[in-house]
Amino acid sequence: MTMRRRAVVSAALLATLLAGCGFKLRVAPTFAFQTLAVTPEKNGLLAADLIRYFGKAVVPLAPTPGVAPPQVIVDILQESREKSVVGVNASGQVREFQLKTRIQFRMRTPEGRDLISPTEISQQRDISFNESAVLAKEAEEVLLFRDMQADLLQQLLRRLAAIKSLDGG
Repeated sequence: MTMRRRAVVSAALLATLLAGCGFKLRVAPTFAFQTLAVTPEKNGLLAADLIRYFGKAVVPLAPTPGVAPPQVIVDILQESREKSVVGVNASGQVREFQLKTRIQFRMRTPEGRDLISPTEISQQRDISFNESAVLAKEAEEVLLFRDMQADLLQQLLRRLAAIKSLDGG
């Protein structure tokens, strides 16, 4: 068997194995709605990210002449960030923090029927602390909170995409 033929057979075998195990590349989610409203619109960081993600599909909740009402409403009920001490050394100096961020949301129709009842999603990360590198650790904390925010947005989008019909959920 030539080298080229072996490579082709190996590639075909690998593709068959990957297809057989259920491997599939992640694709952009599809949603059962074309327009939505987000409340509160500008109070939280996640609401702002959600509005940015959907862009022109976001319409105002209040009736506006010439604009159709939203098909669904995503309520961001609560959004919080926490930082707590989880480790200290023998002299009582902080060595490790735990960062937590959580959101509570629901999705409903304009008539008030819940499509997703109030649900909480949370993320947490541990971060070491060194008093000799305070500025670097503060920058790392900001990056970790941003990363958790992006993860929460992706989880929220997957949950919104799980709704396949606006008729019965």
